[in-house]
Amino acid sequence: MVIFTWKNIQRLLLWLLAFSVVVIVSIAMHPASVNSKEIAQASGSKPLIVLVHGTNADATSWQHVIPLLQKNGYTVTAVQNPLTSLSDDIAMTKRVIDVQKGPVVVVGHSYGGNVITSAAAGNPRVKALVYIAGFAPEPGESTSELNSRYAPPPLAEALIADAAGFLYIDREKFHEVFAQDVSPAEAQVLAVTQKPPAKTIFEQSVDKAAWKTIPSWYLVSQEDRSINPELERFMAKRIGAKTTEIKASHVAYISHPKEVANLIIEAATSAVK
Repeated sequence: MVIFTWKNIQRLLLWLLAFSVVVIVSIAMHPASVNSKEIAQASGSKPLIVLVHGTNADATSWQHVIPLLQKNGYTVTAVQNPLTSLSDDIAMTKRVIDVQKGPVVVVGHSYGGNVITSAAAGNPRVKALVYIAGFAPEPGESTSELNSRYAPPPLAEALIADAAGFLYIDREKFHEVFAQDVSPAEAQVLAVTQKPPAKTIFEQSVDKAAWKTIPSWYLVSQEDRSINPELERFMAKRIGAKTTEIKASHVAYISHPKEVANLIIEAATSAVK
């Protein structure tokens, strides 16, 4: 049984005071180790990467690029857009961008370029845009309008609409018009798993353009049979993008993932300087 006399209380208070002094002195002697760790974590942070797929594909089509980015220390999120309307896809992508904790680099392939052009607009945390053979429209400009500027690519003759107005690429022509530099086996899987867009999305337009205020990079696919390469060059020049060209099909991010990952890393590196 402990009797709390005044002497015992004095001893307890003296012990607590001595313990507090030891703790304070210890912290004072080692502030650098604590702060340096925090500083290292902050300085070593990298932008988060958000990947946006195009039509007749889904988020898993980035599967060759994602591991390369992760290997280089990047946190990656691939958006799964519904392709039901441009506004739906913009809203979905914007939600994904908004939940990222830190600076962001947004990447769009093909129609995904339309999506990122609007979804990233006005967001100060988006530091760079990367278009992979992607559409980069002006506000009020539809995909159909852009396509009409140049000779139609082979893809235009390979689209089949279902009863609900969603567009599929003819499986027999898929390899030839969409992914001719991908192995036949992989192209067959892509054809079977293609995610069709609503036909109406090609007539819809964005109301703002992020590339007007955010630095942009553009990869032109020289052998693209889904978007005329001349249109890609036109858009890249118009938005003032840092442009790279590659001898590839429409899906360069599948057939040449290293080159695509390197371009994204280049944009991400520039974004944090």
